[in-house]
Amino acid sequence: MTARIEARFAAARREGRAALVTYVMACDPDPESSLAILRALPGAGADLIELGLPFTDPMADGPAVQAAGLRALKSGGSARATLELVRRFRETDRDTPVVLMGYFNPIYVYGVERFLTDSREAGIDGFIVVDLPPEMDEEFCLPATRAGLAFIRLATPTTDAARLPAVLRNTNGFVYYVSITGVTGTAKPDATRVAAAVADIKAATTLPVVVGFGVRTGEDAAAIARGADGVVVGSAIVDAIRTSLDGDGRATDATVPAVTALVRSLADGLRGARAEAA
Repeated sequence: MTARIEARFAAARREGRAALVTYVMACDPDPESSLAILRALPGAGADLIELGLPFTDPMADGPAVQAAGLRALKSGGSARATLELVRRFRETDRDTPVVLMGYFNPIYVYGVERFLTDSREAGIDGFIVVDLPPEMDEEFCLPATRAGLAFIRLATPTTDAARLPAVLRNTNGFVYYVSITGVTGTAKPDATRVAAAVADIKAATTLPVVVGFGVRTGEDAAAIARGADGVVVGSAIVDAIRTSLDGDGRATDATVPAVTALVRSLADGLRGARAEAA
């Protein structure tokens, strides 16, 4: 399954640009609307999709993603519903990589081996499990790798040279650099500092390095893209969903267009960065 991830980064490199990685929460605001959003993302310019796994205690997520998780749980979001969502997405899209991002508790409750089997069958390409450090690789990282699925690790501004080898060990697919200290969507990254950190990581691995947390606009994406292999946008997209809902929190005719308009602007920002570099 990692082949889809590798192919997308290779395609972006051939085009001389960073890949656009878009994050949405599974089943937000409801399963059918979530499926429509997923299906619209590639056409709007998303190269890879990170799909949030709804959970009641998302410690690394800021207010926007927390609220999305609550909407998803209210609509019936769960690990099983998330895999069904991906399964339905794969009926019309066999090429766009989908990476599940979340926490270990729902996976543990589901059962690790069964979750990996069902994830492969659904069409998942990999995982980002933010509360599993390298010291716990036997819990999920190594079983996922043996199942042919990517396990993507987070590096942060506090990851020093002594810790980086442990972070990179057993990581595959790509490395996710968290550009700020704190939770998602709460601060804007310093592009100069991010570029230096990305360079340090790239000196230690051949994996693509993507940058996330705090990127909200095409201009942000273009600034962060310098030196990075990909840029992740999550809270801004989740906010676009939230502001399109009606007073009862239900999807409207504006929901999918609000997401696609933002994603197109982000993709345009990355293409613009490529043009400037040329």
